[in-house]
Amino acid sequence: MKTTELNPVLKKYTKMGIIAFAVIVVAVLGIFAVSSLNKNVKLSTALAGVSSDAKNAAELRIAVISLEKVQAESKAFKDLTEQRKKYEAKLTARLEKEQKAIEKEEADIKKSQDILSQEALQRRVAEYQRHINEFRRDLNESAHAVEVSYQNALNTLQQKHLDPIIEGVIAKKNLSLLLDGRFVRTGKDINGLDITDEIVEALNKKVSTLKMATPKGF
Repeated sequence: MKTTELNPVLKKYTKMGIIAFAVIVVAVLGIFAVSSLNKNVKLSTALAGVSSDAKNAAELRIAVISLEKVQAESKAFKDLTEQRKKYEAKLTARLEKEQKAIEKEEADIKKSQDILSQEALQRRVAEYQRHINEFRRDLNESAHAVEVSYQNALNTLQQKHLDPIIEGVIAKKNLSLLLDGRFVRTGKDINGLDITDEIVEALNKKVSTLKMATPKGF
């Protein structure tokens, strides 16, 4: 008798929840789609509506933030990560326990295949397969529920706590641009440019813990 091998994969979430900032910009840059033209026009005509005004770089106040460092060092982010790990540990324990039960069920079927009638054996195998399918579905749903709860908590942390702090720092320092450090390269004379530590310190003062909603199935 061919048996069905159980090989469920418990998804591991190795990266921190994504907080959606690539570049934080105070002045909005408009990007417009250019529709296809039926005829060509002169370059001077095409550029007629472009203003000659531009900001002098010397007048800009720019700072850089490392969001990865904010996630790695802020207390609230660490707390959420630990909560998620605890739920994942429960999933792993559930997986190991159910794996043993399924292996025992498979062994029992093998022992009874010479005793049961063909019809009874087929029913037993069908029940075994149903058991496996239900467990896989339940495990996947529980893993998904953990991730949803974690991401919702991250969104709350960002919108309720981190965003206001960042906006407050932008206003206090009168910044023109606040850039994500992953997308910029710096040279010399950058003292005071990186404000990550100030953001982390302010965030830690504002919130140190944030409870994830209990995921469905726990």
